Amino acid sequence: MRLDKYLKVSRLIVRRTVANEACDAGRVMLNDKVARASAEVKPGDTIEIQFGQKTVRVEVLQVKDTVRKEEAQELYRYL
Repeated sequence: MRLDKYLKVSRLIVRRTVANEACDAGRVMLNDKVARASAEVKPGDTIEIQFGQKTVRVEVLQVKDTVRKEEAQELYRYL
């Protein structure tokens, strides 16, 4: 699955366009490398997102096309 879509489905970033902009600005890292929005995400990957002064680091546990809001946090684990 594309990184921008995963960020939206997992609700780490609310909208896909915002996820695209974050990737274009170099604020999203996949496995310790600056990632493009089109990068492939698979279970076991680590994603690091910079929100201003705050940095969020998660491990991808599973990849699904659609999930309910309540189940979105089951897709990743905070590191």
